[in-house]
Amino acid sequence: MKAPTTELTTELTPAPSGSAGPAPDRAGPKLIIQIPCLNERDHLPGTLADLPRSIPGVAQIEVLVIDDGSSDGTRELAVELGVHHIVRFPRNRGLAAAHSAGLDACLRLGADIVVNTDADNQYKGEDIARLVGPILDGRADITVGDRQTDKIAHFSWLKRVLQRWGSALVRRASGVSVTDSTSGFRAMNRKAVSTLFVHNSFTYTLETMIQAGKAGLVVDNVKIETNPQTRASRLFSSIPEYLRRNGAVIFRAYGMYWPVQTFGFMAALLVLVGLALGGRFLYFYILEPGVSGHVQSLQVGVGAVVLGFVVGLMAFLGDLLAANRRLNEELLARVRRLDADLAADKRARGLALEGILSTGAEPWRPEA
Repeated sequence: MKAPTTELTTELTPAPSGSAGPAPDRAGPKLIIQIPCLNERDHLPGTLADLPRSIPGVAQIEVLVIDDGSSDGTRELAVELGVHHIVRFPRNRGLAAAHSAGLDACLRLGADIVVNTDADNQYKGEDIARLVGPILDGRADITVGDRQTDKIAHFSWLKRVLQRWGSALVRRASGVSVTDSTSGFRAMNRKAVSTLFVHNSFTYTLETMIQAGKAGLVVDNVKIETNPQTRASRLFSSIPEYLRRNGAVIFRAYGMYWPVQTFGFMAALLVLVGLALGGRFLYFYILEPGVSGHVQSLQVGVGAVVLGFVVGLMAFLGDLLAANRRLNEELLARVRRLDADLAADKRARGLALEGILSTGAEPWRPEA
């Protein structure tokens, strides 16, 4: 498996001592709030204004904007508004790629905790303190903001049902008790950030929860409230599209993490169908040995049994590949941590980090 790649600009600035440089004397963790953006010039000011400038137990707060190929001047506005760091894609890559690039950048910038929020100000900044609380207390590696979707006014009854169904499916697949699996309002510690990888190009929400369960990360739910809707979702245009794309993500995750159970079930079903059809032919043949009827049942039954064995072989091969993938992910996690250490050395020497534009804005710290 190849490590996730991102197309980043090479526009660099020396790391200012107040933003990208190390803070060895800070008494507490460093929090970076990352905001994936695609043409969010109209909504970004309100989102930034709503973010907390200090949180009890946090030494400093910085904001990272991931500009996913915006064409409306989002990046330039972010600099004017005092964002601390910017990662920019030359073209639109999608939410999953933007999220992954943000996590990678946060590690290299020395974040101890990363909070992901949306640029449309869907989530309330005041809830960030509650979101990071379990991580600061050491009770969780990941916290997910539970939007309590049954109470969201602009959600249709169908969308509420699908939210409940999808979260239940992810709970079953991941083994973690996540209440709102599609919520993008999340906090993660360094261990979680270095462990999670996104393999699909649609969204990170469901797959990372399944990965967290397989990796043994502790996930906690934090009830939050949302702001009134400012715009329609850009991730999908309709419920059928959402089902088609998210359904493929869930099925792929099952195939990656539970190949024996997924393909083994399909193989067993095919074999049972084949045996049933073969039994039907045999039954009528015993009743009338001289009549060669129901041959079609025998043909289809033999084909189903053969196909069942082929799918069973796929389950075996999938399990071998899954074992190799787990080793690769462990290696990638170690590489991420080593890369973060090298980045820390660069920041200590006042050097710029490749692909990250640091604006020089001062980190937000608690008032003395």
